[in-house]
Amino acid sequence: MTASQADATQGGATTKRLEEEGEIAADYLEELLDIADIDGDIDIDVDHGRAAVEIVSEEEDDRSLRRLTGRDGEVLDALQELTRLAVQAKTGERSRLMLDIAGHRAARRAELVAVADEAIARVKETGQPVALEAMNPFERKVVHDAVAAAGLASDSEGVEPSRHVVIRQA
Repeated sequence: MTASQADATQGGATTKRLEEEGEIAADYLEELLDIADIDGDIDIDVDHGRAAVEIVSEEEDDRSLRRLTGRDGEVLDALQELTRLAVQAKTGERSRLMLDIAGHRAARRAELVAVADEAIARVKETGQPVALEAMNPFERKVVHDAVAAAGLASDSEGVEPSRHVVIRQA
């Protein structure tokens, strides 16, 4: 077997494992939705090397799903962690699964990219580092990715809950 064949086999195994994580998460979340008597469909995908699961609704303004996100996504973060633990209990391995509900994370990602783009422009213009507001790990990851794509450098500084991203020249 060549090295590229081994990589392809390993990549296939990784994708299969991530799809399995998604299926386990979907089963867990379906039970949760049933218990809470909330309607929702579950979409499963693999995105950026992670299982990605989203609870969606056919109704555009589904308040029950918005309650599952919480005011600033705090309920969504908690549900994501519980879902990761459920996956870990079944697989025996730590999961990096991402959970989204009714597009909350996708919308937040777009907001964060806009914030990062503004800060990137300031760093390029002034040459001075720019510190952003405190963010959770998901939010910091989005900003770090945007900064790297722009060819600049970023670090997370501080201690939770005040951990934040500082953007600087590379």
